[in-house]
Amino acid sequence: MATATTDPVRLPPGPRIPKLIQGAAVLTQRYGAIAALGRRYGPTFTLNIPVFGETVVISDPVLVKDLFSTHRDLVGRPQNNLGGDVLGPGSIFNLEGDALQARRKLLLPPFNGKSMRGYASITEEEAIREIRTWPEGVEFETLEPMMRITLNTILRAVFGAEGEQLDELRELMPKAVEFGSKIALMPSIVRKDFGPWSPGGKFARYRKRMDELLNGLLNDARSDPNFTERNDVLSLLLQARYDDGSPMPDSFILDELLTMLVAGHETTSTQLAWTIERIRRHPQLLVRLTEEVDAGGNELLLATIAESQRTRPVLTAALRRARTRIRLGEWVIPEGDTILASTQLAMAAESSFPDADKFNPDRFVGNPPNPFAWIPFGGGMMRCIGASFATMEMEVTLRALLREFTIEPTTEPDEKPHSRGVTVTPGRNGRLVVHRREHKAARATDSVSVAESS
Repeated sequence: MATATTDPVRLPPGPRIPKLIQGAAVLTQRYGAIAALGRRYGPTFTLNIPVFGETVVISDPVLVKDLFSTHRDLVGRPQNNLGGDVLGPGSIFNLEGDALQARRKLLLPPFNGKSMRGYASITEEEAIREIRTWPEGVEFETLEPMMRITLNTILRAVFGAEGEQLDELRELMPKAVEFGSKIALMPSIVRKDFGPWSPGGKFARYRKRMDELLNGLLNDARSDPNFTERNDVLSLLLQARYDDGSPMPDSFILDELLTMLVAGHETTSTQLAWTIERIRRHPQLLVRLTEEVDAGGNELLLATIAESQRTRPVLTAALRRARTRIRLGEWVIPEGDTILASTQLAMAAESSFPDADKFNPDRFVGNPPNPFAWIPFGGGMMRCIGASFATMEMEVTLRALLREFTIEPTTEPDEKPHSRGVTVTPGRNGRLVVHRREHKAARATDSVSVAESS
């Protein structure tokens, strides 16, 4: 782990081009720019970019492990933290230190095995509802359909009900998420509310209406006669208590609910679109996946999801800030610097993943990856608390798709990565051609077994 030091600052080398040019390259050409820098400077280098300033990029598993295991007194959130402006001060994305540890204890129980079994059933219902509307024999984009599946799933899992408020959130959330993702990586001044015509003002209007809807759902949950028996995330959070017996303030619950809706739907749906983009270019894998699903297995399917995350990460970095001067490996990083664990470079390293450029799910069959080389969910105290939920959603959705349809392979070139702000999406939104299967195999396992294996 990193240690505090008073030694002279010693940073890895990096490009000397102007700050704005570095930032533009990293933001707009996310995969290409970082890959080129990795080839030029190796697994560790220094950038100077807008919003985050001087930034030390690491990808070596040893340094990643040291960073993720460093005490929270030494590293924390980046100074220009996106959570505060976009998701609110009560979001887990805006917490660090003891406050983060305490919040994680409250948020983890809703994502345990018992709750996950119910969420898997919801996911299957939403996946089947969506895919049964898909056209046959015509190419179409999957990103928006996948977003509908994941949004409807998270809405039902979080609130446990249907109604007009949820219907409005279904319409409002995709617009707010897309807009918020675009402005999240811009300087904080852009995210300030300077009136209805400013970017910050536009997002503030989205946020105000979402808070109104969430408050209504919060009050509905409290007034439910069966409140204490409910298993949705909202009810569990309303009943949760810190170690001192105090509840989470309502304003913080609203921020956390918004965080779950945003983080729990865009990233998962994008990874699903990428997975479809990948498997269409591997016809033998498609055959094997279909056979496995028909037989009730899931090992290759889970390995395929993991390989999709490795080769096409939706989020390309896990960010930290040095709270004091620290030694990380051979480098001495000054207080205030950003430390960026590059998920892209870490998961593309030949030393960790032989033939790393090749899409090969078999590398993960019976062979769990190094948790500090395969890091799509980040790591340490700030690892995504919804990792199991996201994996379950992807598995259940892909299982339903493979059970209902034959996927038509393609020889088209790979879809190019497209930066959508915070996330990286397939350039053509994960295009797909399907044909309904005439003789669907009977399911050997149901969603309960899927959730238990996630």
